Amino acid sequence: MKDLFSSNSLYYKQARPNYSIQIVKEILKHVPERNFAWDCGAGSGQFTQLLAPYFNHVMATDISEAQLQQAPYFENVSYQVQAAEQTSIAANSIDLITVAQAIHWFDFDAFYKEVKRVLKPQGVFAAIGYGLIEVQDAAINSLVQQLYFETLNGYWDAERRYIDELYQTIPFPFNEQAVPELRLQYQWSPQQLLSYLKTWSALKHYLDKNDHEPLQRISEVLQTAPDNLDVTFPILLRVGTAEK
Repeated sequence: MKDLFSSNSLYYKQARPNYSIQIVKEILKHVPERNFAWDCGAGSGQFTQLLAPYFNHVMATDISEAQLQQAPYFENVSYQVQAAEQTSIAANSIDLITVAQAIHWFDFDAFYKEVKRVLKPQGVFAAIGYGLIEVQDAAINSLVQQLYFETLNGYWDAERRYIDELYQTIPFPFNEQAVPELRLQYQWSPQQLLSYLKTWSALKHYLDKNDHEPLQRISEVLQTAPDNLDVTFPILLRVGTAEK
């Protein structure tokens, strides 16, 4: 598993979109017992905090200690620095495993072996993510698309393709359950949008190799943009029950 986000963990926490409780409720429809959940690749706890009210115990793991240090405190949540593919979790102990915006970085074979080891026979696995941002303002959205598909072309890690393919091409060795199409919807200030774009891993790769600031044009346009911009993210959600 790659660690691309430790170096700026606080900024990442502040600038990334929050998940909706609607996602959790859709997943929980398939979870018969709610004792122990494992949020894997938890980062700064954006999804962990939504699970906490529904389970007696939640373990949140990540390889980035810097990210976990930014996560909110809950009495029933344990944050631990552990790799997704090998953990100290007891076999057949977990009711729900979630991975939010991280599974594309994992070693699939090793991770799924661990998932099947720790899940209860009726346990549930859910991979959650969000796709490319869409800005309702057509001119700004066009600039974001240009940044993503043209300027940063060749600078995205290879694993990013799984998000572009809406998680439909990741291995998924589970009994898949039907879920509705969901979206995240926000009103963001121009500064919030710019801050989010700055968290893109490809932007960091670009700046490591070029002197040009790829956000310059968008920054200029955002200076005269409305105070509230309607933005949406398509939700990527696959839910499955264990095959044992």
